Amino acid sequence: MGNNLLKGKKGIVFGALNEMSIAWKVAERAVEEGATITLSNTPLAVRMGTTNELAEKLNCQIIPADATSVEDLENVFKQSMEILGGKVDFVLHSIGMSPNVRKKRTYDDLDYGMLNTTLDISAISFHKMMQVAKKLDAINEWGSVVALTYMAAQRTMYGYNDMADAKAMLESIARSFGYIYGREHHVRVNTISQSPTMTTAGSGVKGFDSLVDFSERMSPLGNATADDCANYCVVMFSDLTKKVTMQNLFHDGGFSSMGMSYRAMEQYLKSFDGIKDENGNIIYG
Repeated sequence: MGNNLLKGKKGIVFGALNEMSIAWKVAERAVEEGATITLSNTPLAVRMGTTNELAEKLNCQIIPADATSVEDLENVFKQSMEILGGKVDFVLHSIGMSPNVRKKRTYDDLDYGMLNTTLDISAISFHKMMQVAKKLDAINEWGSVVALTYMAAQRTMYGYNDMADAKAMLESIARSFGYIYGREHHVRVNTISQSPTMTTAGSGVKGFDSLVDFSERMSPLGNATADDCANYCVVMFSDLTKKVTMQNLFHDGGFSSMGMSYRAMEQYLKSFDGIKDENGNIIYG
């Protein structure tokens, strides 16, 4: 049951692929809270995924688009305003993909053409999205733009590869564009640094299962789920956060403030089980 936090608001959700997608959960919660929305993803993702099922469930329209194409993005915003009957109030950027990760290229052996693709899809598309929206005056005053990011933008996370560079750029774009958009149109721009979440994209990262387990053990509240993230996004789209902008907001159960937890240490110490004496003391050599 919703609380009408987004009653009367209009929005665009980029990146819903299937039920594993955070964007999928956000779309569901936004509508539950009273919003009307459009969905957008690449034509291939729309064909290969199950976005049509979501659109039917939520009674909304899909506008296929390549988020790296300015022309496609212009079409998304223009069509959305036509379909929804005016400017939008919120936008979710939930887009990320690394060909280097998919091809299992390690960070010290990147294909630079693929790196450019990673940055364009996962970060620069965010800038293009906002630049197009601003030029079209497509977002209402006090609107909210949110992009999903990850801790690897600040700290080195094993296996996250060039996606870490993309997330760092994404967060920088949020600050730089957030200043201009806020100053000129009172549109707020933020990123949400989510716990590692088992999405279709996330599952392609090397050692992702272990990363999820580690962060679960480290976080006092445990990992934030996709449903939890959807709730947070709804709050960020609502009028309750009208003065929050240019922030990277950690939504990770406390992981970002931890050094070592008891549960993580307990698991770590299990690796010493084979080198203990008869009294249970560790033999160091």
